[in-house]
Amino acid sequence: MTTESKCAIVLRRNLEIISSKQVCRWFLGPCQLLCASLLLVCSFAGCSSKEEKPAPPPPAVTVARVVRKDVNIEQDWVGTMLGNVDADIRPKVDGFLLTQLYSEGSYIKKGQAMFQLDQRQAQAAVQQAQGRLERARASLAQAQIDVRRYTPLVAQKAVSQAELDKAQSMERAATAEVDADQAVLDNAKLNLGWTTVSSPISGIAGISKVGVGDLMTPTTIMTTVSNINPIYVDFSIAEQDYMRFTREKSGRDAGRSLLLILGDTTVFPERGRALLVNREVDAKTGTIQVRAEFPNPGNVLRPGQYARIRAITEVRKGALVVPQQAVSELQGVYQVGVVGQDNKAAIKTVKLGPQFGDMWVVESGLEAGENVIVDGLQRVKTGMTVAPAQFKDTQANAQSGEK
Repeated sequence: MTTESKCAIVLRRNLEIISSKQVCRWFLGPCQLLCASLLLVCSFAGCSSKEEKPAPPPPAVTVARVVRKDVNIEQDWVGTMLGNVDADIRPKVDGFLLTQLYSEGSYIKKGQAMFQLDQRQAQAAVQQAQGRLERARASLAQAQIDVRRYTPLVAQKAVSQAELDKAQSMERAATAEVDADQAVLDNAKLNLGWTTVSSPISGIAGISKVGVGDLMTPTTIMTTVSNINPIYVDFSIAEQDYMRFTREKSGRDAGRSLLLILGDTTVFPERGRALLVNREVDAKTGTIQVRAEFPNPGNVLRPGQYARIRAITEVRKGALVVPQQAVSELQGVYQVGVVGQDNKAAIKTVKLGPQFGDMWVVESGLEAGENVIVDGLQRVKTGMTVAPAQFKDTQANAQSGEK
């Protein structure tokens, strides 16, 4: 029966009721007309409200399959770079700085002159020491002559043995005086040479900390030269991470397994290796200091830079992985939406492990082969029918390591 025929029947019944009422007989015509109009409107409204609305379509969701694969668990730490040798350049002698002989920030070879101090005082000391040495040599020559002359005379009883002994003592004293004055002269020459301040190592020279005309003393730091190829990176890791790293690397060569991520998020092309681990764990922070070594061709990296060290600390065999965007978190509880074979959705609580790229490792709560909701989870409730579509860009599906 159509909606129009239903409404006609209702209207006719209502008119019959109005005609049978005693209260409307005095003014039947106007009352019937007014009531008929009202009932007609109400009847049609009532009939329209009883129409059945079509059921909404199931919500569309995107799903990805839970897979098993071998996962390399990586971890990052923040490190600080430093040269393998950082040499503070200091003068060995006092003197006024006359000239700076190097270009700041340039590469300096071992032994290259960097500063020139005033040499006049050192030159005078050399000349003075040279004069004393010559005088000592003259005294030594005279003592040697006396010894040679007295020796045959003692055999002839012309000179006493005491005179010869005295001459021999004077010779030994003169010899010692010559040696002492020679040492003074050598030291004076060293001081003269040290007025030219040279680099003890090859490396990058820093900005000068002194200016021309300043008085230099052996405590003055003039600049610093750093040997930065290879360059060191110091970073601190938690004790637990250190133990996992040690277990993973035990029994095989670690090789150059460390990645260096620079401040602009680019990855340094050279791989590094762990060079040493400090002797103790810091009791205040529970961390231990590690030093890594990276080749630095071209001296691109510089001391003082901050960077992230990335290393594989664990390898999990056959781990369950899901996309990170499939996981929702509320007050520390992690949940995922699962779509069954009948397209019925269910919300499950899961226990998560470490992250792997854009994936999560799932410790418990899921099984391999299940479909988890990647997009549209906020519109889904347990028991709801959904319209699933496969997530095409899932890392787990794209890689060939599925099991």
